[in-house]
Amino acid sequence: MKQYIMEHQQRFIDELQQFLRIPSISALSEHTQDVKKGAIWVSDALRQIGMENVDIIKTNGHPIVYADWLHAEGKPTVLIYGHYDVQPADPIERWETPPFEPQIRDGKLYARGATDDKGQLFLHIKALEALMQQDGKLPINVKFCIEGEEEIASPNLAPFIKQHEEKLRADAVVISDTSFINKEQPAICTSLRGALALEMKVKTAKSDLHSGVYGGGVPNAVHSLVRILDSFHGEDGEITVEGFYEGVPIPTPELKGEVAQIPFDEMETKRSLELDALYGESGFTFLEQTGIRPTLEINGITGGFQGEGVKTIVPCEASAKISCRLVGSQHPDRVFEQIQHHVERFQPVGTKVELQPSIKAQPVSLDSQHEMIQLAADAYEKVYGVRPLFPKEGGSIPVVEVFAKVLQAPVVLMGFGLPTENLHAPNEHFHLENITKGMETICTYYDSIK
Repeated sequence: MKQYIMEHQQRFIDELQQFLRIPSISALSEHTQDVKKGAIWVSDALRQIGMENVDIIKTNGHPIVYADWLHAEGKPTVLIYGHYDVQPADPIERWETPPFEPQIRDGKLYARGATDDKGQLFLHIKALEALMQQDGKLPINVKFCIEGEEEIASPNLAPFIKQHEEKLRADAVVISDTSFINKEQPAICTSLRGALALEMKVKTAKSDLHSGVYGGGVPNAVHSLVRILDSFHGEDGEITVEGFYEGVPIPTPELKGEVAQIPFDEMETKRSLELDALYGESGFTFLEQTGIRPTLEINGITGGFQGEGVKTIVPCEASAKISCRLVGSQHPDRVFEQIQHHVERFQPVGTKVELQPSIKAQPVSLDSQHEMIQLAADAYEKVYGVRPLFPKEGGSIPVVEVFAKVLQAPVVLMGFGLPTENLHAPNEHFHLENITKGMETICTYYDSIK
């Protein structure tokens, strides 16, 4: 198997570059046909390695690709999830080479989607090809569920999973869309925070007003917005929304110990971010703050005159984008209600406020001692020579909670990216070393499942 991977390494890289040339940007309507091309590419690649029942399934948005191979009688079934859509490439001018013209430099493959998630999805396709070529069959049963909307919060995937529960039924769900802790330290993520994103719009008068005529006598929308936003946090970093911490568990000594195993260099973090100091909820370490504690962040503010020079007005409108990361049993709908009540409480006189939620995802916690996760850890250790750690990720992958809840199956977050690979940013790339070692690790894992 390892020999097959090494012999076909250049072909694999060439094929991955073909995949990366497709600008399958799900967020932009002008790329709708490109997203379809991405689905077609995935379906063709699955057919070529011997997958059966390959189907491009229409949704209300971008299509889902399904395929399976179910001839390993008496053996477990693994459902492989990934996504073929990518983030927009903006700002284009910050790319050293065009984002959809893959280039290899210094042992890294540069292109949008290289690590998130085309490159990592590709590893599973080619690992199964290697196993099929080695034995003429697979050691386990496999199913694929590959979507084209992950980068826009997967609006059609949850209904699809619920509607096709039996079709997708599996003994484990394997996802490669996460990263190592660093180049030398593999990781299997065992916790993801949930998410709530919303926009707050503030309105006062019917129009902007002259600040010399009305200033000091009428409410200012920007002032009102800032006052509300400032009320969300106390001086110690604690979120002051009443009831916000309902359902947030007190970290156990075991959990704190597992988090503490993850390497973290505060001085290097500050240096790399060009910060004089870090900031966060008092009483918790940085890794606890960013992995197992909830947050409420202001992502952007708009209001008043934004052009060059000065325009002396009292603005009548202002808005802010807000996102929360959730943990434990926090539910995004309940948190949204709590924020609504908080805003009503702190709403300045003469101000009308509208809140509009968008992204919602529930938190998920996975058992690091589950056999399926420990077998994955064994495979990493065999190939990389280092046993993975089990970090608690601060981000959100909404579909993880859906898979775990609907299919009642363990989810194995078996990532091969690196945190330095610029996912969602210019000059995204994937280390070539992890392409071959990743395939070998996946093969080793699937061979070990009994």
